[in-house]
Formats: sequence, structure tokens, C-alpha cells
Amino acid sequence: MKARHQRLFAIGLVVAGVGLGATFLLKAMNQNILYYYSPTQLEAGEAPAERRFRVGGLVVEDSIQRTEGTMEVRFTLTDEAHHVPVVFSGILPDLFREGQGIIAHGRMDGSTFVADEILAKHDENYMPPEVAASLDHTRDKQGSYGGGE
Repeated sequence: MKARHQRLFAIGLVVAGVGLGATFLLKAMNQNILYYYSPTQLEAGEAPAERRFRVGGLVVEDSIQRTEGTMEVRFTLTDEAHHVPVVFSGILPDLFREGQGIIAHGRMDGSTFVADEILAKHDENYMPPEVAASLDHTRDKQGSYGGGE
């Protein structure tokens, strides 16, 4: 019976090890997931305050402001219903411009989104799927209310 107990103990250790490994893997994956929120969802307070996430929309015309002597850029994102101010310090993608669909990674600091990465479309006909979906959703919602802000 001693050999049988050893096998059960070994099987128990393997099961416990696999369970512990799966727990660590799921926890690490959950911490690295960046959820997407639209400016409307940010306005509604749906975004987490303590975590990084993605926000996307169109860069508002005439909203880009560069700070002299630094790499800091401030601009406004919109989903055509709500606006969110964004601040970014770093090198912007070559395709970044007003009216452009972008996705920014970062976190909220009060009412301003502090981005640590900016992603722009990679050709003239592409818009990030999340941005396109949130714009379509906003347009549909505005259409059902009689339009406009």
C-alpha cells in the first residue's frame, strides 16, 4: 500500500502544480489585458481609475497643442458624441493628424487621459475596428434621438 500512497501523493502534487500554474497564468493575463473604452463610456464613468486601458476616437480638428521645448502633445479625442482631452509625451506616429482615427493606451488622471502609447491607422482606408464600432454606435444612437448634440 505504500507504493499506492506514493502514487496518489505524486498525482496530488501534479494536480496542485497545474492548478497553481493556471492561477498565475490567468492572473498575469488579466493584468495585461487592455480593455477598450469610447469617449462616451469615459464620460459615463465606466472606465477603471486604477488600471491602464485603451481609448479610441477621432482627433478633433484644431485641438493639437504642442508644448514648446518638450515632446508633450495635448489633443482631444471624440466619438462624435463626447470629447476626452488626451496628453501624450513621446514621439507620435507619422500618420497622426487631425481627423485621424487613433487608439491611445494609458490611464485617466482626473478628466484627462494620460497616454503612454498612440496607435494610428496604417493606411488611408483603415480605421481601428473599435473606433469604427464606437462611431457607428454613436451615430446610430444620435439618429434614434433625432440627431445632433
